[in-house]
Amino acid sequence: MKQPLAYIHPAAKIAPSVVIDPFVTIEANVEIGEGTRIASNVTIMEGARIGKNCTIFPGAVISGIPQDLKFKGEDTLAIIGDNTTIRECVTINRGTAAKGKTVVGNNCLIMAYCHVAHDCIVGDNVIMSNATQLAGEVQVDNFAVIGGGSLVHQFCHIGPHVMLQGGALVNKDIPPYVKAAREPIAYAGVNSIGLRRRGFSGEVIRDIQEIYRYLYLSGLNNSDAIERIEAELPATPERDEIILFVRNAKRGIIRGYV
Repeated sequence: MKQPLAYIHPAAKIAPSVVIDPFVTIEANVEIGEGTRIASNVTIMEGARIGKNCTIFPGAVISGIPQDLKFKGEDTLAIIGDNTTIRECVTINRGTAAKGKTVVGNNCLIMAYCHVAHDCIVGDNVIMSNATQLAGEVQVDNFAVIGGGSLVHQFCHIGPHVMLQGGALVNKDIPPYVKAAREPIAYAGVNSIGLRRRGFSGEVIRDIQEIYRYLYLSGLNNSDAIERIEAELPATPERDEIILFVRNAKRGIIRGYV
């Protein structure tokens, strides 16, 4: 249902079942999938690709140009997957030449006043609580939960199944499966409750905890801890994922207990 009080560019590709409320603006080079609802006063700018069965609440701005002085008007995208909810006044900027796209995955909940900057990659089943702010080229992996009011520095990487406290200032990478809290941000244990809710067995959770004992509680530096983990702990998908994450952490990982 296309509301007559909305402005919809004739070149926009909108599935017939999309519901568009009054006072929506949809520019050219936009695609919106079946079953999505666009609430009043939403602005969807060029380069938006919105999946099926999404809900976008009033005041959101999708695919605005990047807040990056290097941006020269190149054709880029802002991609939102299926079944994602975007609450009031969220802003999601499109990409730059760096990656060409900003991505928010499937089944995400992006709460009110969040910002997803240019070239961010947000995975599936991610929850970003109110007023979370992602700077440019941040990566947030599947099933991460970010507490309200968190600020994430550009180029940081938040691993899968991470639980991040509200009001966090993140300037290092956060490895998979952990809780991160305190100020400055630090390792605060394994996200065992979240992992159990998602079907991880007690044995797997204990293995993850043992890996992080080497990384954060042994007194070893990261390189030595990784060598010990590889030598002394059996190979598992979780072990190998953590090792790969730490080795590839360009900004370094968050510190341990103080």
